[in-house]
Amino acid sequence: MKNDVYSLQPVGFVRSTLVSREDCPRQGSEGAPEAWLEIDPAFADGLEGLASGQSVFILTWLHKGRRDVLKVHPRGDRNAPLRGVFSTRSPNRPNPIGLHRVEVLEVQPPCRIRVKPLEALDGTPILDIKPVIHGSAER
Repeated sequence: MKNDVYSLQPVGFVRSTLVSREDCPRQGSEGAPEAWLEIDPAFADGLEGLASGQSVFILTWLHKGRRDVLKVHPRGDRNAPLRGVFSTRSPNRPNPIGLHRVEVLEVQPPCRIRVKPLEALDGTPILDIKPVIHGSAER
């Protein structure tokens, strides 16, 4: 299993006013701006059913994250003890997958979605979009 290779293909990219890691709030709820999700036209059919007002999870590839880090000071606080990355939301981790809960503000056919709040950098690859399920009736 250790030698297995898995490939991921971005379905699109984030377009944001955030251009450096220093610009990014640590969480979306801490002042992250609106952003656009630009989806590759090959995946346009996958957007059917998305609507403004809907809550979705965006899975991103945190391409600026370090992949060799296993322990961090939570939230970058050097006074806090080191913890394993799997117990934190650090962008530095073996597989730097970001998870962002956002609200869809607008769906602009064929391939653009405006969301808020999103703390991802401009150019961040989007791996997937999934609806937030509030009850068992929604699928």
